[in-house]
Amino acid sequence: MAVGVIMLVVAILAVFGTFRSLKDRNFLAAAFAGISVLVFGWFSIMTIFVSGAPSM
Repeated sequence: MAVGVIMLVVAILAVFGTFRSLKDRNFLAAAFAGISVLVFGWFSIMTIFVSGAPSM
Protein backbone atom coordinates (compact mmCIF):
# COMPACT_ATOMS: atom_id res chain seq x y z
CA MET A 1 0.00 0.00 0.00
CA ALA A 2 2.81 2.41 0.83
CA VAL A 3 4.38 1.82 -2.58
CA GLY A 4 1.14 2.89 -4.26
CA VAL A 5 0.99 6.10 -2.26
CA ILE A 6 4.64 6.89 -2.97
CA MET A 7 4.11 6.32 -6.69
CA LEU A 8 1.03 8.57 -6.57
CA VAL A 9 3.17 11.35 -5.10
CA VAL A 10 5.72 10.82 -7.88
CA ALA A 11 2.94 11.02 -10.48
CA ILE A 12 1.63 14.27 -8.99
CA LEU A 13 5.11 15.77 -9.04
CA ALA A 14 5.51 14.65 -12.65
CA VAL A 15 2.32 16.54 -13.53
CA PHE A 16 3.92 19.72 -12.19
CA GLY A 17 7.07 18.89 -14.14
CA THR A 18 5.07 18.42 -17.32
CA PHE A 19 3.44 21.83 -17.03
CA ARG A 20 6.73 23.49 -16.16
CA SER A 21 8.44 21.89 -19.16
CA LEU A 22 5.64 22.96 -21.48
CA LYS A 23 5.87 26.50 -20.11
CA ASP A 24 9.62 26.54 -20.85
CA ARG A 25 8.95 25.00 -24.31
CA ASN A 26 11.14 22.02 -23.52
CA PHE A 27 9.16 19.41 -25.40
CA LEU A 28 11.48 16.45 -24.86
CA ALA A 29 11.31 16.93 -21.09
CA ALA A 30 7.54 17.39 -21.33
CA ALA A 31 7.25 14.11 -23.22
CA PHE A 32 9.27 12.21 -20.64
CA ALA A 33 7.34 13.82 -17.78
CA GLY A 34 4.04 12.99 -19.47
CA ILE A 35 5.06 9.38 -19.93
CA SER A 36 6.08 9.32 -16.25
CA VAL A 37 2.66 10.62 -15.27
CA LEU A 38 0.97 7.86 -17.24
CA VAL A 39 3.20 5.04 -15.99
CA PHE A 40 3.45 6.03 -12.33
CA GLY A 41 -0.19 7.13 -12.19
CA TRP A 42 -1.44 3.85 -13.64
CA PHE A 43 0.82 1.81 -11.38
CA SER A 44 -0.26 3.69 -8.26
CA ILE A 45 -3.98 3.55 -9.05
CA MET A 46 -3.85 -0.18 -9.81
CA THR A 47 -1.76 -0.88 -6.69
CA ILE A 48 -4.25 0.96 -4.49
CA PHE A 49 -7.17 -0.70 -6.32
CA VAL A 50 -5.79 -4.24 -5.96
CA SER A 51 -4.53 -4.01 -2.40
CA GLY A 52 -7.50 -1.92 -1.28
CA ALA A 53 -7.80 1.07 0.96
CA PRO A 54 -6.32 0.71 4.43
CA SER A 55 -8.84 -0.25 7.07
CA MET A 56 -8.95 1.66 10.32
